[in-house]
Amino acid sequence: MNAAFDPRRVALAADELAGRVIAITGASSGIGRAVALACAQHAATVVLIGRDPKKLEAVHGEISAAGAPEASIAVLDLEKALARDYDQLADALGSRYGRLDGLLHNAGLLGTLTPIEHYDVPTWCRVLHVNVTAAFCLTQVLLPALKKSTDASVLFTASAVGREGRAYWGAYAVSKFALEGLSQVLSAEVEGISHVRVNTLNPGRARTAMRRQAYPAEDLESLPMPAALTAPYLALLGPASRGVTGQAFDAQGG
Repeated sequence: MNAAFDPRRVALAADELAGRVIAITGASSGIGRAVALACAQHAATVVLIGRDPKKLEAVHGEISAAGAPEASIAVLDLEKALARDYDQLADALGSRYGRLDGLLHNAGLLGTLTPIEHYDVPTWCRVLHVNVTAAFCLTQVLLPALKKSTDASVLFTASAVGREGRAYWGAYAVSKFALEGLSQVLSAEVEGISHVRVNTLNPGRARTAMRRQAYPAEDLESLPMPAALTAPYLALLGPASRGVTGQAFDAQGG
């Protein structure tokens, strides 16, 4: 393991992800969309996972228009998906590509900023299901394809409030703490017996709909665009981070 590795310092080649198949959840907007476009720009074949077919088709169209490798669309509603939906996605991906080289868990729900004492229980359950349980289910069903890769990366989207608890962040913060744990457990399980590495990445402040929901009064102009934050994602999904696993990274600062 390279403890000194910093994904913010990696110089990316134009074909950094050539030959790689990378699946991204929440690929229709925000950071997921930006990372999907950046992966395609750097020669990856991208599997766009999301719940809105029209938005996914728009991202697919952007990738095609740029002359990048043809992307695939996988419609999956993480809140409502059943076991058969996950199995169908895994079967389709396996049939088409035979393996998976990268999996970015970007989709998530914010829930509400509410004291634990008053937190709505159904909302709590929704957030934990989408942010943790669905990520676990998708990872589990795609692990066979990831293990067929000679250099695979699983990347969970982290948050500062999931590394140090903050008042009122409720289910969202708890779900992000859980993802750090899931990443560490899975990393320990697959290290040494596969070519799969597992890490977390905190994107930090960004001009996204979720950020706007959390901070409605914040000056949007003060926030970086998602496209400006993609390099660390590509470094962790690509060959630069080979052998780096079980770690927690930040996309900004440092």
